[in-house]
Amino acid sequence: MPLLAFTYPLDPVSFLVCGADEAGRGPLMGNVVAACVLLDPHRPVEGLNDSKKLTEKKREALEPVIKEQARAYGVGQCTPREIDSLNILHAALEAMRRAYMTMVQTLGRDCDLMLVDGNRIPPQLPLRAQAVVKGDAKVAEIAAASILAKVERDRQMYELDRQHPEYGFARHKGYPTKAHLELLRTLPLLPEYRLSYGPVRELAVERGILGGTDAH
Repeated sequence: MPLLAFTYPLDPVSFLVCGADEAGRGPLMGNVVAACVLLDPHRPVEGLNDSKKLTEKKREALEPVIKEQARAYGVGQCTPREIDSLNILHAALEAMRRAYMTMVQTLGRDCDLMLVDGNRIPPQLPLRAQAVVKGDAKVAEIAAASILAKVERDRQMYELDRQHPEYGFARHKGYPTKAHLELLRTLPLLPEYRLSYGPVRELAVERGILGGTDAH
């Protein structure tokens, strides 16, 4: 499935145009993970699209290709405690900012433009940025970033699943599925859980981990 039509504000052949996206806003636990990618116009990556439209196998196959053929890329994250402190929107934007700053360390200079999936741009960026609604289905750079972020976040879930197999993280990836919520009724809240998320907050209050007015 090809990317949807999009007109670049700057020509990505003549200017350095990177794309940023995140994965992991909806889950009850784990980091929110973002990526920023500067593609090489002379080495296009075939098959890029919104990571949600691709199978897990396809995402995992594309990840090393993106990393090998891109001019530069970076990954940034915010922890569950940062999510609780900042709220998930601001944590996701901060993770994207961190991903860009990591990428720039490799690139050695700022890009000319960052295209960001969604309707908000990260604050305190040292370059021009533009939000693109449904950008992961329109902009190759954002699609590439969405794939890197999703694969990295899933990798972390598989690692947690190895450490705590009773939680089923490999199956639900931390999302509030019915099975996940039922398991949480009988299992401890690991440090990776986001205490500001409703179902987790309710359990934390019930169990005396949080006072009734402590969470926001």
